[in-house]
Amino acid sequence: MKNTQNTTLIITLFCVINLILHLIADYNSGFHGDELLHITTGNYPAFGYMEFPPVIGWLAWIQNQFGSTSVFIHHIFAHIATLLILILIGLTIVELAGKSKAVFIALLCIMVSPGFDRSHQLFQPVVFSELFWVLSFYLLVRFVKESNNKNLFYLTVAFAFGFLTKYDIVFFIAGICSLFFFKNTQKILLSKQSWKFALIFLVIVAPNLWWQYIHSFPMFQMFSRLYETQLDKLSVSGVLGQLIIDLNPVTLLIWLPGCFFMFNNKSKATYRPLAVYITLSILFLALAKGKHYYFFSEIIFLIIFGSIWFEQTVLAWRRWLLYPVSTLFILTGLFLLPWGLMILPLNSFIRVYKLKKEENRYGIPDEYYTKSKWVKTMSAIKAVYDSLPAKEQKDCLIWGKHYSQAGAVNLFGSMYGLPKAFSYHGSFYLWAPGGKIPETVIGFTNGEATIDFFESYFNSVVAVKKVYNPYASFNKDVFQTIYICKSPKQSFDELKVLFEKRVFE
Repeated sequence: MKNTQNTTLIITLFCVINLILHLIADYNSGFHGDELLHITTGNYPAFGYMEFPPVIGWLAWIQNQFGSTSVFIHHIFAHIATLLILILIGLTIVELAGKSKAVFIALLCIMVSPGFDRSHQLFQPVVFSELFWVLSFYLLVRFVKESNNKNLFYLTVAFAFGFLTKYDIVFFIAGICSLFFFKNTQKILLSKQSWKFALIFLVIVAPNLWWQYIHSFPMFQMFSRLYETQLDKLSVSGVLGQLIIDLNPVTLLIWLPGCFFMFNNKSKATYRPLAVYITLSILFLALAKGKHYYFFSEIIFLIIFGSIWFEQTVLAWRRWLLYPVSTLFILTGLFLLPWGLMILPLNSFIRVYKLKKEENRYGIPDEYYTKSKWVKTMSAIKAVYDSLPAKEQKDCLIWGKHYSQAGAVNLFGSMYGLPKAFSYHGSFYLWAPGGKIPETVIGFTNGEATIDFFESYFNSVVAVKKVYNPYASFNKDVFQTIYICKSPKQSFDELKVLFEKRVFE
């Protein structure tokens, strides 16, 4: 009874601290570029999008009902998901016979990791995917302990909604083959009833699969582009090194032993199937050349086992070690925290870490500077728009080369009296207008494209303003250039055909 009370208290305490830190970060930060796309999907709820499944759009639709540009409003569901992740981690540890100290260490590992802090802060599919991975693992533990139709049904539904959140859940699902080799799960998986669960999964995900089919499976085009530009360039050592840094190197003291403990624990009937399952999932993800943050959910599972190992082995030997280890985690976490959560104002962050400009920029996380970046950009576009004759203003639209640019105009533009933006990048391709292009279009892009891009589609293109961003993470983002484009060479419908195979460029 006392352990249950302590565990509940620890989980509650971590949830409160976590929420406070994220709310402070909301106050100090702007939006990550990808968030501007995700927020826009809420204006077009559907069963799928070019880059990801539909759940993010459904959540965005709810948040968009507030009609707000507030970071807090657009992070509501991310914050809820984060708290649920912490709760599920605690519940999973208890299911695996861990006690309050194991829960404390596991949640501390999550809190002191800048990688988890940042991925849990942003309105992206990542945090919701992580939620369904952790929920699925919790239900998997219960299924392994008590293999019955009820637990298998819950696990099936979790898998299905995980699929509708982010396609990487397939690496978790792929590991299910390992359960056919263990007696306590083999019987029910080979039973005549098992086809019903496969059917349930297919029924839930069918609307998204149908959407992908009628849109010629854009997810494959996206994955192909990812491998072409990013994933094929990754190395095992590079991914592992970035993973260790992002998760706070000292947490390696917990999750690395967890790799071995899950195989050697005395409770083999429960632990061994889970250990093989996790190993297979990691292997499949590694063979697919996943980015380092794709492994975050798998690391949570290792942290769960590592925290139980720490409680049952290390603390059983020397209980007092809990205090220096916790202190080490907290001190390193406090040092790294501002790199994951924007708990410091921009200027304070630069001053505290003594950052210097390199190649004309500081190179810091986007959220620290995007609030001021978009104010400057919208003001510059407004000045260009106001310079146009009234006749041209009437029909003028804005072309953002990158989806974040079009998303920013559509989120903030009404405050500046700007017209709507369109783009052919990512899911914005689906929402591009049809018919005749206005005689005058304001185009803008960062360093990933030059004037040549717009000159391909207009007879007259003039660069009229540059917006300098000294904090940019990448060189291509240091300047945004605004163009006045006139005399289009084609219609919107013809543009859509031209960009059909270039959506992710």
